[in-house]
Formats: sequence, structure tokens, C-alpha cells
Amino acid sequence: MSQLFVVLANVLQLYMYVIIVYVLMSWFPNARESSFGQLIGRLVRPYMEPFQRIIPPLGMIDISPIVAIITLQLAISGAYQLARMFI
Repeated sequence: MSQLFVVLANVLQLYMYVIIVYVLMSWFPNARESSFGQLIGRLVRPYMEPFQRIIPPLGMIDISPIVAIITLQLAISGAYQLARMFI
């Protein structure tokens, strides 16, 4: 059972890196319009949209990815804690 939570934590960690790549792609013109950018967008947007609806941008800065990553990091920590409980 603990192996399952470790795998879940690793998958969530990988997803967090995908979100970071998606955010960094916004710094480069037309990067999100490429086929790679569209693929990452299809993976990340469903998770990001609730945060973007709740947290409005501050001027030109969108802080919703930061909150989304922090939430994901809390989920990763929780998965590791659950894995430790079942050892």
C-alpha cells in the first residue's frame, strides 16, 4: 500500500514539473501555440482553470500557478505521509 502512495507522489511531482514548464512557456512568444505547447496545455489547463477563476491576476501577473503548485506540493507531502503510515 505504501508503494502506491509513493508512486502517486512521484506522478504528482512530475505533473508539477509539467506545470512549471507550461508557466515558463508563457515567457516565449508562440511557445504555447506549438504542438508541444498545446499538448502541455491540454494536460495543465483542467487543473489550472479553477485556480484562475478564484484568483484574479494582479495587473499583468497571474499568481494562480503559484497557488496551484503549492496545493500540488501539499498533496505530494500528504501522499508521502500516507506512505509512511503504511510501512
